[in-house]
Amino acid sequence: MKFPGFPHLRSAKFVPFALASLFCLTNFPSLFFHNESMPVAVAATIQHIERIPLDIPVSGNCDLDWIIFRAGQHAGVDPRFIHAVIQQESRYDPKATSPVGARGLMQLMPATAKRFKCDDPANQACNVEAGTKYLAWLLKRFNGDVKLALAGYNAGEGSVDKYQGVPPFPETQHYVDKIVSNYGKTFHPILPPEEAKIALNLAD
Repeated sequence: MKFPGFPHLRSAKFVPFALASLFCLTNFPSLFFHNESMPVAVAATIQHIERIPLDIPVSGNCDLDWIIFRAGQHAGVDPRFIHAVIQQESRYDPKATSPVGARGLMQLMPATAKRFKCDDPANQACNVEAGTKYLAWLLKRFNGDVKLALAGYNAGEGSVDKYQGVPPFPETQHYVDKIVSNYGKTFHPILPPEEAKIALNLAD
């Protein structure tokens, strides 16, 4: 057997050295700390490494993926749904703007940004957190109906109320159909964040 990183074992006299080195590498933290005195950060890293579930889409930006995942966890919104909205809204471009004044990853209108306490729509975390809170609000208002929540996000909840469903605007109808197709679901459970983590398979 070869031990990567160790000198070639040419004689038996090197065996104790190799074994001692292997022990040090695999037990390094415990040489300095007992379990009860080991720093929390070190112990937590050894015992558990949090990962984003593999079935959640990726943006191409690891930091942004974590922003989306955390925003979803905190608001009880499926990150898969958030990704589908961002993909349609801005194609993951944090500098995206629209002719009517929507800005950033989730294309927040100034009034919506203010409503959900986002002072800087150009800031990725601020934008995603505010947009996700708005999605959570819409989902709750429309009892988990993904199509109506999306229609509200695109055309305003007032339009959904007026037409008692997805408004008959080609842009809104295409918007809703495209995101529902990418997300693959028409219902989103309305649950407290901790329960949503389990229901949406966000917890290890």
